[in-house]
Amino acid sequence: MDFVTTGDGSKTLYNAAIGECYHSRHGAVQESRHVFVKMGLEHYVQQTGTGDIAVLEVGFGTGLNLLQTGEYILDKPLQVDYVGIEGFPLPLSTIAATGYDESVDSGLWSAYLEGYEKALEGPIQLNAGLHLHIAHSLLMDFQSDRQFDVVYFDAFAAVHQPEMWNDAALGHVAQFVRSGGVFVTYAITGNLKRSMKSLGFKIEKAPGAPGKREMLRATRI
Repeated sequence: MDFVTTGDGSKTLYNAAIGECYHSRHGAVQESRHVFVKMGLEHYVQQTGTGDIAVLEVGFGTGLNLLQTGEYILDKPLQVDYVGIEGFPLPLSTIAATGYDESVDSGLWSAYLEGYEKALEGPIQLNAGLHLHIAHSLLMDFQSDRQFDVVYFDAFAAVHQPEMWNDAALGHVAQFVRSGGVFVTYAITGNLKRSMKSLGFKIEKAPGAPGKREMLRATRI
């Protein structure tokens, strides 16, 4: 694992075994804010007016998307219950070296570092508006009796991890999305659109983060 400085000055990890970075080289933080927070969480809140949101992330990684979610809700009357699926959790020392404290509230960052390993064991409360559980599980082994409002699908790209993007994997995720729930990801391909449509989602082409013209947003019908 090596750190790479991205286009917005924030860092990401390069995973040599996979052959890809955890986040966009064009800007890790700005991709997280745009794809997952703005196009996913913020969109869902605007559409529904709800203040209690359950978020499921596929590919928790460094926790960048969690941190940007926490930053977004800090000054808002929102409660987020966040579950991240991660088959290969990073060590705390790697998390601490990301430098993501530069883009989030200091209290949130401290709570995340203090709670990271605890969250791998069970649900914890990071602050007044944010609960976290990191499910140490491969995607296809993940089970829950819960339904989620927003899904952040942040797996490595299909060219490197095709098993995360096939019909079986997407169908497994879809069962956890409530009616009206939103699924967002940085990618958009013909196969992805067809799969999500066949699973009962309405497909949208949304503007992509820097470096990508479009991304996918899908709403469960």
